[in-house]
Amino acid sequence: MTDYKMNAEPGGYEAHGSALGMSRLVAAWHRRSAEQRAEAIKARGALEGRAGVIAGEGVVRPPAAQRIDTARTPDASALGIEGQEPGVEEVPINVPELLIPAAIITVAAEVPEGELVEAVMLPWFEIVKALGRDPNLLHQLEWRMVEELIAGAYTQDGWPDVILTSRSGDGGRDIIASKPGFGAIRFYDQVKAYSPGHPVPANDVRAIFGVVNLHQNVSKAVITTTASFAPGVYEEFKPVMPNRLELRDGSALRRWLLGLLPDRS
Repeated sequence: MTDYKMNAEPGGYEAHGSALGMSRLVAAWHRRSAEQRAEAIKARGALEGRAGVIAGEGVVRPPAAQRIDTARTPDASALGIEGQEPGVEEVPINVPELLIPAAIITVAAEVPEGELVEAVMLPWFEIVKALGRDPNLLHQLEWRMVEELIAGAYTQDGWPDVILTSRSGDGGRDIIASKPGFGAIRFYDQVKAYSPGHPVPANDVRAIFGVVNLHQNVSKAVITTTASFAPGVYEEFKPVMPNRLELRDGSALRRWLLGLLPDRS
């Protein structure tokens, strides 16, 4: 397993063989997410205060006290379930040293649906390489990190427009991948970061397929899961696969990700 440690040059790092590498990468990702949430809360509070002054109240009233999540270090036995945090231990956000780069993707811009993904960063490749050695790693990642991993995969796979939607109010779409121009293609991908014993039920597939049918500019619905699909799902949706619906289970996801690694032969 690769362990990253900052070297003397700004933004640099060096690799060392260590089983701690992946846990440190995930911990750094949690720190970054916590800091982003804290910044969003502060920004919202500033906007609310400005709105109060504009309304003629004459005084800036801070928002009600809110708890800001601290950075989290995932528990080794945790299983990432979509919409839930894995078992974690809280640690302070202001860690004195940053052992690894925290981001696995870079964002080009904020758009109405969420964030426009620009590219993947080196830790994205290291996570995928680790998946080649240990398929169970998929079940140890927090659900939002899985979404970032898959959004980065679309970008790495040559999709020019990839949007990672907001954490809430996404309308059933976690990732919007588009290829504009003549014969444009647009996919809605719903990510289900489930544990191995939690298959995606048929009702979830019906829901996202219904969303796609309501949007004339969407070519296909994709459900990507770290687990599997419930019995009967493939048979029920066979008439619309693969043209209008794609079901990507954990094994297919892993094969796709590993196929996106640079050829080092």
